[in-house]
Amino acid sequence: MWSLFAPVITSSGVSSVTQFAPAVYSVVAVFLWGAADFAGGYGSRRANAFVLTAFSHVCAFALMFAIALGQHGAFPSRASIVWAVIAGASGGFSLAVFYRALASGQMGLTAPIAALVGAAIPTMVDVALEGAPSRWTIGGFLLAVLAIWLITRPEPSGEKDPVGRPAGVGMAALAGVGFAGFYLCIHQASGSPVWIAALSRIGSFTATAVAVLAIRAPLTLDRPRVALGVVAGSFDITASAMFIYASQHGRLDEAVLITSLYPAVTVLLARLVLKEHFSRWKFVGLLAALAAVPLLAAG
Repeated sequence: MWSLFAPVITSSGVSSVTQFAPAVYSVVAVFLWGAADFAGGYGSRRANAFVLTAFSHVCAFALMFAIALGQHGAFPSRASIVWAVIAGASGGFSLAVFYRALASGQMGLTAPIAALVGAAIPTMVDVALEGAPSRWTIGGFLLAVLAIWLITRPEPSGEKDPVGRPAGVGMAALAGVGFAGFYLCIHQASGSPVWIAALSRIGSFTATAVAVLAIRAPLTLDRPRVALGVVAGSFDITASAMFIYASQHGRLDEAVLITSLYPAVTVLLARLVLKEHFSRWKFVGLLAALAAVPLLAAG
């Protein structure tokens, strides 16, 4: 862990990044983020999501701060610190909303929605800055629309929210907007990925702590929820640092493309651990959502 983000040194002594390093880091982030979301969502079923998330951010900051001190990486500039804190506030608050969405509905349905929205917005921003989308991106948007309709369409039975959609879908979409804000803001920060990741958790903790105070949530977590919070925070911050590294040394859309596949891990864990089942059409919608993410970011 101490040297995960150290530069690669060539035989000539010049720092360089291997061609496949960003992709490898993004893939590892997929598994870590997927596992972190499952742990946080599962823990939030018997704890306040904002309290659990705030606690996980404290654990995350402690871990990444220790790694940053040990690695002696370059401390970010003042502007990068501001971007990191803003990104953390957006991502941290959204993570608590996302954990609540995971806890209130089926993880296998809510997780892809957040990933879809989180990937679509940076892609649209990139399109606005770089030009018209490719045919793959257009196909991704069409597939995303189909996926959202299949996942959110009312069914005769099952837990619903007041408008007849599966529970947690609205919160998952809101969380996806916040995740998109994290992606866009953290990409503006430069410097050591571990320092940026650690500093972002200052914003994350501040945002969730304010929410905890606002709703006057009881500051209690039992031992299992403490363990899940530690796991969620440690995995989440490590995945964030790997995403930052990948976005710094490669294309932002490619980093978003790969890491947005994390719902596949969450879905698999929900299926194996919680024995979640889906109707045939919602399963088709889930597959369409997972397939739409890489198409959206590929443009």
